[in-house]
Amino acid sequence: MLNTIAKPFVRLVERYLPDPYIFVLILTLVAFAAAMLVEGNSPHAVMVMWGDGFWGLLTFSMQMLLVLVTGFMLASTPLVKGILNRLASLARTPGQAILLVTYVALAASWINWGFGLVVGGLFAKALARQVRVHYPLLIAAAYSGFIVWHGGLAGSIPLTIATEGHFTQEQIGIIGTGQTIFSFFNLAIVVMLFIAVPLVNRWMLPPEEDSHYVDAETLKDGTEVDVAVTRPAEHLENSRILAWLIGFSGIAYAINYFAGGGGLNLNIVNFMFLFLAIVLHQTPRRLLNSLQEAIKGGAGIVIQFPFYAGIMAVMTQSGLAATISNGFVSIASADSLPFWSFISAGVVNIFVPSGGGQWAVQAPVMIPAAQELGADLPRVAMAVGWGDAWTNLLQPFWALPVLAIAGLKAKDIMGFCLVQLIITGALISIGLTWF
Repeated sequence: MLNTIAKPFVRLVERYLPDPYIFVLILTLVAFAAAMLVEGNSPHAVMVMWGDGFWGLLTFSMQMLLVLVTGFMLASTPLVKGILNRLASLARTPGQAILLVTYVALAASWINWGFGLVVGGLFAKALARQVRVHYPLLIAAAYSGFIVWHGGLAGSIPLTIATEGHFTQEQIGIIGTGQTIFSFFNLAIVVMLFIAVPLVNRWMLPPEEDSHYVDAETLKDGTEVDVAVTRPAEHLENSRILAWLIGFSGIAYAINYFAGGGGLNLNIVNFMFLFLAIVLHQTPRRLLNSLQEAIKGGAGIVIQFPFYAGIMAVMTQSGLAATISNGFVSIASADSLPFWSFISAGVVNIFVPSGGGQWAVQAPVMIPAAQELGADLPRVAMAVGWGDAWTNLLQPFWALPVLAIAGLKAKDIMGFCLVQLIITGALISIGLTWF
């Protein structure tokens, strides 16, 4: 049984996986050493690369933080929470709870990765209030849905290369989402994962005697209690009219944006999440209370993302990322290049967990290789995206928001994710190579 196979992976991770902050510090030192030993850079040169690049992703970091914060605020509105609670009531057994949270997380992540992370975490807690279920696996199942994000509507690489003026346009032109997100091979991979990931999570469910349940305090849903309004300022804080005037103005702008031909990007996604949350929370005070909870989930991003920006600078400027990519490309053919692009992207993602940033690192290697070999360029680009999404099951950085919502640590869930890493890696490889 898969739950027996999963036990050694769970024990291994519980014993040896450090906190994600420690993880990024270790990765920094590994990148330093590799840049010096493999690429022959001096310690001083590596230090300068790292320091100069440390603040290089501030805009992107803020976008990522806002995706999580605005996604949390939207998911914690009474309307969305009510929908999640009604869905949770459908589960009657632990197995049903595991399947249900995985399907919801997969669907939400395919729509938007930030929304998927937040909805998955909140829905898992709603399920845990309904059903006694192994809590670490329930949260791991919620996080495992994240695997599909780069093959979905918010995939940063396919959206980047479909956007006029992208940085590789002179080399590859504009590649529409019909060749990437909505291509047959990509949709086939998504369908396979929608079938396999929930079943694998269900089969890893331990027997009742080995299950770990959660205390009632952790499962509190933060339901707000209205307080008496006595000061004029409090009337403004609790004004529905003020919230709706601003909120519906934002929604009107979003409608006008899409009616004018605007496309999905991180800024418009954050904009929609924020203004829908403003409307659905109904008062500024409720929105601000939700914001206080949301910020907790983003704390890890605030401190860790600059370190990853520094690592990315070292990987790029030292030539290390190109060496890794070239190493895989050198053994590739036109047919196998998507597979090796996928594997190399998975390795690079451990050091640079950023879809957009990773394409900036690997595109200068992958695009010329695809053109020289005559490989399918949209497939190669999606392979890099899938590699980026795949090893997030090993790299704990993006699990931080889910863990903050759940009240767990990375070591509690990553053993189950490691099993998913092996199985989903095989399925994605088949889809990229044979479909």
